[in-house]
Amino acid sequence: MTEHRIFSTSFGSVYVHYVAKAERKGRTREEVDRVIGWLTGYDAEAIARIVADETDFRTFFAEAPRMNPHANLITGVICGIRVEEIEDPLMQRIRYLDKLVDEVARGKKMTSILRGTPA
Repeated sequence: MTEHRIFSTSFGSVYVHYVAKAERKGRTREEVDRVIGWLTGYDAEAIARIVADETDFRTFFAEAPRMNPHANLITGVICGIRVEEIEDPLMQRIRYLDKLVDEVARGKKMTSILRGTPA
């Protein structure tokens, strides 16, 4: 079985799209960074460094300071697939991130996006 190409895609090449999507809907880069930080433990400075270094998604998640133990509370459909049913752990983390950014762009309250847990 071949590996999905998103695993070797640079995080920064997708991050710019996350930010653009949020900003088109009146949200901010800071809000995108906040949900990324909630999920992974990275702060805004680390995210900027990862983008500049062209770190791929595999490394981005492998080196995450702290994956949020409440990430399993992220449910719903992204790209036609229920995130809670994705079997590959790396793909599931990527889709968790996609789902969080979608929720930011849709204007959900931050407390709801962060599943009622501290950022």
